[in-house]
Amino acid sequence: MRQLQLFQVLRSLGFVFWLSLPLIGLIFWLGSGFVEDQILNRSYYNKKYLLADTRLARQMMKRIVAIEVEIRQEDGVSLVNVRTNHSVLKAIAFEFPITERSQLETALSQELGLPRYQVKELIRY
Repeated sequence: MRQLQLFQVLRSLGFVFWLSLPLIGLIFWLGSGFVEDQILNRSYYNKKYLLADTRLARQMMKRIVAIEVEIRQEDGVSLVNVRTNHSVLKAIAFEFPITERSQLETALSQELGLPRYQVKELIRY
């Protein structure tokens, strides 16, 4: 009878709850260790590749409105601003370590994916 009263007193104080917390913590600790080992030992080799949509880039380059070039001979750098009429991308800025015009036109045509004659028409120095 005395043990039953002691058990009721312990139950009213919440000892059943407090004594179960370390057991719950131990279960979570061991479970998270198991999950961590499974995740860290997983192979990350993936056969799926990210394919970029290059059509959008080509369409954007066809919408070039103007190319403004500032050649800084003293710094040995050319600053290029490309303005487009694309709805998302209005301007692109480039910096080339080139000061000669023909080399700059060639580098721009390669970067923008346009023929050199078209770049030459759009350039303003």
